[in-house]
Parts: sequence; C-alpha cells; structure tokens
Amino acid sequence: MKSISALCLMFCLNLAYAQTPEKVVDIPTRPGVTQRMLVLTPAAPKAAVILLAGGHGGLQISSDGLIHWGKDNFLVRTRQLFARQGFLVVLIDAPSDRLSPPFLRGFRQTPEHLADIKAVIAWSRGQTRTPVWLVGTSRGTQSAAFVATQLQVPDGPDGVVLSSSILVDSEGPSVLSMPMDTLQIPVLVVHHEQDGCRLCSFSLTSNLMDKLRDAPKKQLISFTGGDDVGDACNARAHHGFNGLDNDVVGKMSNWMLAN
Repeated sequence: MKSISALCLMFCLNLAYAQTPEKVVDIPTRPGVTQRMLVLTPAAPKAAVILLAGGHGGLQISSDGLIHWGKDNFLVRTRQLFARQGFLVVLIDAPSDRLSPPFLRGFRQTPEHLADIKAVIAWSRGQTRTPVWLVGTSRGTQSAAFVATQLQVPDGPDGVVLSSSILVDSEGPSVLSMPMDTLQIPVLVVHHEQDGCRLCSFSLTSNLMDKLRDAPKKQLISFTGGDDVGDACNARAHHGFNGLDNDVVGKMSNWMLAN
C-alpha cells in the first residue's frame, strides 16, 4: 500500500502535468472569411496570449483539433505550458481563404491579415477582459510586429513578445525594418545566442532593442544551450529553443504577467 506522502506526490505531479482542454473556434473576420483558432482556457485566466507560429503559418487545424503541420514549432508545442502559467491561449491557423500553399507567405503584412488578427484580439479580450499579448516566433514575429505597429489599444495588443525574430529578409519586411520606434506598449525580445538561422542573427538584436525607444517597458532575454538538430532555421535547432521549453516559457510568462 502506497504511503500518504507518495499518494500526495503523485497527486501533485498529476496536477502539474494536467492538460488544459483544447477547443476549436472559428470566428468571422472579413466578408466570407473565418479565422480558425485552437483555444485553451485555464481556470481564471490572468492574461491572454495569441500565438503566431513561424514558417508558412498554415497549421491546418482540423475540426477535431488535430494539427496537421507545424507540431514541432516552438509556440505550437508549448501551448500547454502557457496555459499552465495561467494564460488563455489562442493558437491561430491561416484564415479560410489561405488554406492552401503558400498559406501566409506574402500575406503577413497585408490589410487582410491585419483585419484577421484585429478580430482575434477583440475576441480574446472579450473572453477574459484581461491584457492580450501577441506572441510570435520566427516568421510569426513578422505578423506580430506588423500588427503591433499598425494597431493601438484597444484594437491592438497590450504587449508583444518576439522570439527568434526575423531581423533580415529578402522576401519582405523584416522586424528590424518595420517602424518599431513607434511602439508604445511593452515589448519582450527573446532570442537564442547561438541561433544559426541566417535571418535571425543574435548580433542584430541590439539594433532592435535600440529601435524600441518609445516602448514603456522593453527587455531582451537571451538563452544558450539546449539541443541543436537539423536545419538551423527549424524548430529543433537553437532557433526553436529545442530542449529549453520550460525555461523559455517560464521567463516569457513571468515577464508578461509582471508588465
């Protein structure tokens, strides 16, 4: 027979690793267009995070909540960790008129994308009436930065987190080329010092921090170590904080909740 202390330990571990239920939500954003989201709602959310994955952004979330692309993406694979920190989590797919290649490629800096994310922000704010943060990783930072520079509160986010930011890009505006100096909301920049992706050199993060001169709160949190596997721009390399999920999400969450 197990001791009471052992049973208590098992109970605590089960609580710590409990999965927050996920549900699929579709909302209208533009005439004839809907935006699919995978939503995780913990008890009494402290804030909301809208997660913007990298790559082409087409997660292909089915009606039963299965994700058919991008499961390894840093923000996709850590969504439950954000929920455990007390966030309403909104993971967004490509909109209904971009459900085939190229998905969000060539779309992230368009009025249509802006309208879609604006609707998601409004929906998220209506669910909790708490601060709403845009959190992007890799090419998702191009979406997050674009929206943040175009919309102010209450239409825009209360803050933005940019992880593994695209700092140079020949295919479109990089985060560094956007008017980041106009932002008047808290901005957290998260980057791996050994990020080997040619679009995301850590050496350029100081340029981004310098440009955030009007942000009321700003900080760069950097990481080292972890695992580095495969293509330098993929999620299982340092670019995707492989092996550091709990540490990265923990520090990101603490900063958002404090600001």
